[in-house]
Amino acid sequence: MGNALELFRLNDKVALVTGGAGIVGRPISQALAEAGATVIIASRNKDKCTSFADELRQQGLRAEGEQLNLSSEDDIRGLRDRILSQHHRLDIVFNNAVARAGGDLRHTTVAEWENAMRVNSTGLFLACQVFSKPMQVQRAGSIINISSIYGMVGPDFSIYEGTPITNPVNYAFAKGGVIGLTRYLASFLAPDGIRVNCLSLGGVRTEETPKAFDQNYRRRTLLGRMAGEDDIKGPALFLASDASSYVTGQNIPIDGGWTAI
Repeated sequence: MGNALELFRLNDKVALVTGGAGIVGRPISQALAEAGATVIIASRNKDKCTSFADELRQQGLRAEGEQLNLSSEDDIRGLRDRILSQHHRLDIVFNNAVARAGGDLRHTTVAEWENAMRVNSTGLFLACQVFSKPMQVQRAGSIINISSIYGMVGPDFSIYEGTPITNPVNYAFAKGGVIGLTRYLASFLAPDGIRVNCLSLGGVRTEETPKAFDQNYRRRTLLGRMAGEDDIKGPALFLASDASSYVTGQNIPIDGGWTAI
């Protein structure tokens, strides 16, 4: 029987977090690095990723910033090759990057829809296809896809009243697809020793969150608040580590009870 705390350790593991310097990506990257992994933080904004990686290294953690445009197959394959050239393995992938173009049903153009799908659907497919290859060689790995409560239930548009924001129609479509793709991949990759799971997040509070939205969200959620960074770190580490070695094909809501009612 393994030590409970040791099950969460990621020593000698190499992890990739797409969108790793964003609102959700930062706590995921921080958690993996704190658990001992070497974390590659990747997005279209390499400077932002490099800056965050510098912050982590100043804490004595192992992290690197990389360029990744999920709308480019060459970018995805190029990053995979650079990781293998430098680290010779890839153990954990968090597919977190997302494009949130457009507005609601009446205010989204075909171009906005297609541009979002290029990242959120095609880009996700390519990332899973390309980054799972070294895991198949290793016969081990963990892929975690980031979905949303709006991949599980329809939007409650009342929480957007009095705010400048809304829920994009392409976001709901893409996040529902993330959950279905997760189950497909879990079935397909299980013979190779690769686990695939999903985290469906509710609202995450930041300094930029509109006050009216925060208040509306609090009233709607069982725990009476939006998520903070520490609410993301624990579930992310669980699915990345051996603590979840018998868990695959699952979607875990991190939503303060939103989808329970």
